[in-house]
Amino acid sequence: MEKCFDVVGIGNAIVDVLVQADDRFLEDHDLTKGTMALVDEHQAERLYASVGPGLETSGGSAANTLAGVAQLGGRAGFIGRVRDDQLGGIFAHDIRSVGARFETPAAMEGPSTARCLILVTPDAQRTMCTYLGASVGLDPADLDLEMVAQAKLLYLEGYLWDSDEAKAAFIAAAEMARAHGGEVALSLSDAFCVERHRDSFQELVDGHVDILFANEMEITALYKANSFEEAADQVRGRCKLAALTRSEQGSLILNGSSTHQVEPYSLGPLVDTTGAGDLYAAGFLHAYTQGQEIAACGRLGSLCAGQVVTQLGPRPQGSLRELVAQHLG
Repeated sequence: MEKCFDVVGIGNAIVDVLVQADDRFLEDHDLTKGTMALVDEHQAERLYASVGPGLETSGGSAANTLAGVAQLGGRAGFIGRVRDDQLGGIFAHDIRSVGARFETPAAMEGPSTARCLILVTPDAQRTMCTYLGASVGLDPADLDLEMVAQAKLLYLEGYLWDSDEAKAAFIAAAEMARAHGGEVALSLSDAFCVERHRDSFQELVDGHVDILFANEMEITALYKANSFEEAADQVRGRCKLAALTRSEQGSLILNGSSTHQVEPYSLGPLVDTTGAGDLYAAGFLHAYTQGQEIAACGRLGSLCAGQVVTQLGPRPQGSLRELVAQHLG
């Protein structure tokens, strides 16, 4: 079947508020550096009132990846729920403006659009406090299953597993993709998310996922391993491909018995690691759905990640196509 989309993603539709903060602020608010904590609307408002000026930009893990795919020239679609409010309008405008299709109807009642306060410390680490709001109301009725069926690859974020409704949507979409010859990719999203759903994620990796994306902390948490090497040995062969990122050590791609070591790109001073994993997945999946060999997929992922960490925010501010032309030809 001829596919109309390269990648369709399902995830939390979130507007990020990026703020620079110091370690003392994290300590004063009992926040663990480098992790994501779920907060309620009251906590979100209280934290927001405690920080300085912020940069508002559309985010959400899978949405960032799909925006990256679209910026690279891929045919991308995104499914996620927002409310009919100001932040919901910002989210919809931003993802459509880069060329991704987003047609999930905005909720007319209920919680407000999700937002994530991202505290960026001087070492470029990001600590996230997320109010999931309307995004957790995503359910199978919100799915555009025709769009899913028309995708070469369905991309899902692990954060969806925090909501029973979203989990049901996740499974329905994966079944539709597989039934129409598509592949399924999963990002583990966050080590704490893995801790919450370890058994379910292991089952997903073993039987329902073709491509797994995880960073060093996430894959180690998934298998309760004592080292990255041990975790890599555990995941090898459980899915078609496992792309494991290791920050300044690059990434490791496991493809059956084959192993591809991909070096990182250093394109400037490290400013903010928000979105690095999301853009790695964007580059990887764009190359993959264009039929490139696995090492080339890793290189494009590494290049996109290397660019986004040189700026504040999770969506590239420059042209990814020009970046590719400059570094990969």
